Amino acid sequence: MTTMTNERVALITGGNRGLGLATARRLGRAGVTVVIGARDVDQSRAAVTGLREAGVWASAVPLDVDDDTSARDAAERIRREHGRLDILVNNAGILPEATATDAAGPLDPELFSRTFRTNVLGAAAVTAAVLPLIVRSERGRVVNVSSRMGSLSDQLDPTSPYHALVVPAYQSSKAALNALTIALAKKLAGTPVKVNSVCPGWVQTDLGGPDNRAAAPTTADEAAEVVARAALLDESGPSGSFFDAAGPVPW
Repeated sequence: MTTMTNERVALITGGNRGLGLATARRLGRAGVTVVIGARDVDQSRAAVTGLREAGVWASAVPLDVDDDTSARDAAERIRREHGRLDILVNNAGILPEATATDAAGPLDPELFSRTFRTNVLGAAAVTAAVLPLIVRSERGRVVNVSSRMGSLSDQLDPTSPYHALVVPAYQSSKAALNALTIALAKKLAGTPVKVNSVCPGWVQTDLGGPDNRAAAPTTADEAAEVVARAALLDESGPSGSFFDAAGPVPW
């Protein structure tokens, strides 16, 4: 098991399962101390136990990204327990349109509210809460887990495999998250902090509903590679970029 003397500490939102947990394993194998941020305490404990059994130093903090107070409390606990934070992975996200009925039409305000509250406002709240720690790091990294479905260029490309998908709340939330990436990267230009969006691909998780695991071509562990790559960028790496496993993704 690694120890708390690890050089870097990472917070992964929604890190108790799926892509978040796979990212925690990859970062842990790279020598990073990982902090699982999630609402479900029992799942978080199980995740931490599994990570520690695999030789990863891991802990958990209660974190509801929809709650600003929860985000601030999590940041304060990380400050007390670790004294630093070098990496933030904004992984927590929802896609309620995948299982919603069409009763309210394609522009259901309630779906938009729920989706933006988690996918955009949640990421912004957590980032704001931990940013004072991140900017003190010599290798601060913020990774926003986005999607090609948030690429305006990709949505207009008839050759894209996602062109036929119409999930307006999710797509616009990821476009907004990408805009947040650009703005924060510009704000932190001239500092060691790098801020990037990544698309992990179509991943075998519960995000897309009960049939997603069977339909998606990419395992969570495979998808976590591009997330971990962004989290571990060296000084020559980009900031304010959007990329997937194959390379740059158009905005």
